[in-house]
Amino acid sequence: MPPILLVGCGRMGSAMLSGWREQGLAPSVAVDPSPSAASFAGPDMMVVADVSEIPAGFSPAAVVLAVKPQNAAATLPAYARFAANTVFLSIMAGRTIGGIGALLGSSAAIVRAMPNTPAAVRQGVTVGCPSPNVSTQQKALCDRLLQAIGKVAWVEDEALLDPVTAVSGSGPAYVFLLAELMEQAAIEQGIPPDLARLLARQTVSGSGALLGASPEDAAALRVAVTSPGGTTAEALSVLMNPDVWPVAMSRAIAAATRRSRELAG
Repeated sequence: MPPILLVGCGRMGSAMLSGWREQGLAPSVAVDPSPSAASFAGPDMMVVADVSEIPAGFSPAAVVLAVKPQNAAATLPAYARFAANTVFLSIMAGRTIGGIGALLGSSAAIVRAMPNTPAAVRQGVTVGCPSPNVSTQQKALCDRLLQAIGKVAWVEDEALLDPVTAVSGSGPAYVFLLAELMEQAAIEQGIPPDLARLLARQTVSGSGALLGASPEDAAALRVAVTSPGGTTAEALSVLMNPDVWPVAMSRAIAAATRRSRELAG
C-alpha cells in the first residue's frame, strides 16, 4: 500500500480508520491536534498533532481530508506542499472541489467524497466525484481506500453530492432515531427498558441486514411482512399517512440537502 496521510481523526475520520485497519490499509501518518487522537497510534501508524511534525521527506500518495468543514480554510493551505505528487480525498461535507482547490492550489488533484459512519464496521457507502485532473491511478487508489470500508459509487456531476450527503451521509442518524423512538414507544407499552432496547436495536439492525441481502426492494419487503388487517398494517396506516412519515422524510432530506449547499458558501 502506498503511503497515506490522514488529516483529522474525528467521528468520520476514525470510522474510516477502523475500517482501513481491519483491511491492513492504515495510513502511514495521521494529523490531529486533539490529545485523544494519540490513542490511534500504533505500529502501523504515526499520529502527530501538527503538519509541521510530519517526518521530513514523507511523500503521501493520498491525503485524506477529514477535518470539519468550518476548519478547512485554516487547515488545508499547510498541505498544499504535497499537491504535486498526491491526490486529495476530501470527506468534508459541503466543501466543493473548487473551494478545496482554492485552498490547495489550482493544480491539486481532488476527489470529493461522502462516506458514512457504518464505514467503521465496513458497511458504509461512499459516493465520490473526481476533479478533471485526477489520474486513473489516483482514482483507483481512492476507490481502493473507499472499497475497504463499504460500497462505492462514482458520479461526474458534483452537485449530486449535496442530496447524497442528505440521504446516506446523514442517513445513519435517521436510522438511529428510528431505533430510539421504537425503544421509547416499547417502554410506553409496558416493556421493560432492557428488553425494549434489545427489541428495537435488533429489529433495526436485522432488518437492515435482510434488506442488504435480499434482491427485492424495500417496498416489496415491506409488503411481504404486512398482512391485510393485521398489526403491521395498522401501524403502517399511521406511519404512511401522507402527513406523517412521507412528508417528514421528504422535508428532512430537502433540509439536509439545502444545508450542504449552504456549507459550500
